[in-house]
Amino acid sequence: MTNFLFDVDGTLTAPRGVISKEFKNFFEVWVNAQKGIGNSVFLVTGSDKQKTVEQIGLSLCGLVDGCYQNCGNQLYKRNSLVKESSWNASLTLTTGIMDVMSESQWFGRSTDNIEHRIGMVNISTVGRSADNELRKEYFMWDEQNGERKKIAERLSSRHPELEFSIGGEISIDVYPKGKDKSQILTDMTGETVFFGDSCHKGGNDYCIANKSGKYHQVAGWEETKKILETHYD
Repeated sequence: MTNFLFDVDGTLTAPRGVISKEFKNFFEVWVNAQKGIGNSVFLVTGSDKQKTVEQIGLSLCGLVDGCYQNCGNQLYKRNSLVKESSWNASLTLTTGIMDVMSESQWFGRSTDNIEHRIGMVNISTVGRSADNELRKEYFMWDEQNGERKKIAERLSSRHPELEFSIGGEISIDVYPKGKDKSQILTDMTGETVFFGDSCHKGGNDYCIANKSGKYHQVAGWEETKKILETHYD
């Protein structure tokens, strides 16, 4: 038995985008085929359930064997909540994060700089309400200047009990050490194959990718589709 594990944003969809009709039709057929031969398919994303539904639809969320939300801190099966973490960020942590981010030249351009999720928080100097144009502008600037990496390192030194992991185009995921996406592997029986777009060191797919039996670093849903057609059809 093989468990296929998929990140969503940047892996099954374009960053912050909705799944394409072409890929959704293909993926639904592929998932059913895998389940028909005894394999399992799970989604493992840093986003909450509402965002995942917005990106791929309720029907696909219900088709897969489970949706691990918020870096594995919440599990839905058939769109019903099965379990979730009880960790919440303290006021001291939240205030400290905001203090560090406020020093960024990007801070204040958009709102929602810190988003509390189940078992984690997601932070962004540019702000999660930034439009796609500003997101891409920040992403390219961050690739040259490494702001998120510097912020993650700075906060890690202050909070050694927490993990600060770069995710997506503009943000950093924060959660207790050990509560990254790899925590879901304890639920798996059999082989695991992971697909993600942030499998590099410091990325929010790094831990689960390197603890899975096999992983594929992808640059988007087109590459995911090509790999599935070539190696797992």
